[in-house]
Amino acid sequence: MNKILIFIFLYIAFNLNLFANPNIQARTGILIDYHSDEVLYELDPDSQIYPASMTKIMTAIVAFDLLKKKKLSLEDKFIISENAWRLSQAGYSSMFIMINDQVTVENLLKGIIIASGNDACVALAEGIAGSESNFADMMNEKAGEIGMTSTNFTNSSGINDPDNVSTARDIAIMSKYLIKNYPIFYGLFAEKTFTWDRTGGEPIKQGNRNPLLYKNVGVDGVKTGYLAVEKYSLASTMKKKDRRIIAVASGFNTKSLRSSESLKLLNWGFRNTNTFEISKKSETVFELDTWLGTSNTIKATTKEDFYLTINKKDISHLTVSLDYEGPILAPLTKGTQIAVMTVKNKDEIIKSLPLYAVEDLKKVNFFKSLITSLNYLIWGDV
Repeated sequence: MNKILIFIFLYIAFNLNLFANPNIQARTGILIDYHSDEVLYELDPDSQIYPASMTKIMTAIVAFDLLKKKKLSLEDKFIISENAWRLSQAGYSSMFIMINDQVTVENLLKGIIIASGNDACVALAEGIAGSESNFADMMNEKAGEIGMTSTNFTNSSGINDPDNVSTARDIAIMSKYLIKNYPIFYGLFAEKTFTWDRTGGEPIKQGNRNPLLYKNVGVDGVKTGYLAVEKYSLASTMKKKDRRIIAVASGFNTKSLRSSESLKLLNWGFRNTNTFEISKKSETVFELDTWLGTSNTIKATTKEDFYLTINKKDISHLTVSLDYEGPILAPLTKGTQIAVMTVKNKDEIIKSLPLYAVEDLKKVNFFKSLITSLNYLIWGDV
């Protein structure tokens, strides 16, 4: 009897721990699934923050956008201004560029992303837009375009400015946009070191400021931040197999908490939830029965991707069904809606997705149509 009671107690304790909120030690935070956009956890995610060096994610996005459109090249060189150089002398994180150096866009991006160089941010901003103020306008335009509704950028680096503000939710939106739209350039965020062969001295080798990259747990980005008024912050992402989760949190009191609590948040998301690819546009194909067609089946697909994130405790209640009046009568034109896919959790409809024919379906000739109809009338054989 005692053994049974102990077993029950351990079982309950385990499950309470499994599904309990992570309760991270931060001021604000959010955890989202990359594919489904489902919010897995939130802690006052729309509270205003000073994004600090997480601002550099948008600086990189603006440059990546120009590279993608071939309006900028990694080999292009920008001349370093005194304005940019001064930041390398002011005690901020720096790439350590020198006045009048000609530095490639590629090296400046590595200096920004890996070394978190504020001097590199200004040099890139001035090279692209003529001034950091003009570049900030480009950053804000992009922020509005991708749905960052509570963000205002005033500079390219995120250093002290009371008007350079954002939220954990907006930083998560920005991080997803970065990963989704620039998969090749995004690889820079996973690089652990950058060596700058500087003018007038020995090469400087600096490590990536993201502490989670060194733990080999599937983290491949994104960006740290620190300001005295905001404390420590981190936008991070972890990928396991085909699934990715993004976490953003700010207001950690120490570097150590920034690392441990962000990792706890990411692991909690993977441990407690699953994401399923229900349908991928033009790739997930369903075959439906037909009547009087030149083929016995017709292929159908959705016109949108649909990923479902669900708590692991609810997986047994998940159902996916196809609803259509069948068999489907020929002839039929490609693109015609022929069915509906319904996803339910218990009796609750989570999503209804129309299915469309991916091919034309021709009708059999009159003689074969007649024979088929007679067979059905006599034998019930379709």
